[in-house]
Amino acid sequence: MNIGDGKVVCVTGASGYIASWIVKFLLQRGYTVRATVRNISNPNKVDHLLKLDGAKERLQLFKADLLEEGSFDSVIHGCHGVFHTASPVHLVIDGDPQTELVDPAVKGTLNVLNSCAKSPSVKRVVLTSSFASVAYNGRPLTPEVVVDETWFSNADFLLEEKMWYSYAKTSAEEAATKFLTENNIDYVVMNPGVTIGPLLQPELNQSSAFIFDLINGSETLMNAAFGWINVKDVANAHILAYEDSSANGRYCLVERVIHFSELTKILHHMYSSLQIPNKCTDDKPLMQTFQVSKEKAKKLGVEFIPLEVSLREIIESLKEKEFISF
Repeated sequence: MNIGDGKVVCVTGASGYIASWIVKFLLQRGYTVRATVRNISNPNKVDHLLKLDGAKERLQLFKADLLEEGSFDSVIHGCHGVFHTASPVHLVIDGDPQTELVDPAVKGTLNVLNSCAKSPSVKRVVLTSSFASVAYNGRPLTPEVVVDETWFSNADFLLEEKMWYSYAKTSAEEAATKFLTENNIDYVVMNPGVTIGPLLQPELNQSSAFIFDLINGSETLMNAAFGWINVKDVANAHILAYEDSSANGRYCLVERVIHFSELTKILHHMYSSLQIPNKCTDDKPLMQTFQVSKEKAKKLGVEFIPLEVSLREIIESLKEKEFISF
């Protein structure tokens, strides 16, 4: 018997990169999944979900919009668990960051959580936050520093630095944890780093675009050091956190922190025929790496796929989906 037999759960923003894998793994484990998407008639958003094993029997698609009050009520009513992953990911903002990023992240999250509060069936909420809401508090990040779940990004610092995506995720996590605590709803927060690995959806998502850009004619690389994690580990961690009643609080999900200059060396070693840039976008000293504690995630049962495997998986996936050819 599958662990999820008979249990109904909701996944918001189900067409997204991480969410699609959460849906896939939930179906594999026997859950009935109510998946919300903004546009149910867009094949790019739903076809890859409908093709998943078990989808025919146990996947139900619903239209819901983060900024439409009450649009999640009927979907969440009767669900045992809710995985809230829906949130816009834009690292470059052309218009107003408040409208494009912050409002959908904060108001959208509270809209979903309001629906959870109305449904007595909901026993646990798993919130997809980000490592962006952990590491940026103004303290210098150096190779000796170990970031863990007790770190919180500082919203004022992020606002000052115009780090809009990090600001939106930090604000949304703050608002969510306040609401969930006040309404006495059991919850767990996932804080993944830059997520890469195989794509289920047909469109290129923001984190996969980092790798795509590097191998697709970019002349320079970012002067940045990020924490990286495989999408399958992130999806698996969400489900482990939902199923393990002792799971609590936040979970940092980072396999390794690496600078883009090191990342390109690994890629070049794996695929010597690729034209990969070796100079930074600026002449400043290379941004330093730092460490991230894996202790809490490992206790949850996350085994961490090595970065090299994740890189190979995403490149093979980009080839298979014909984003690249070589």
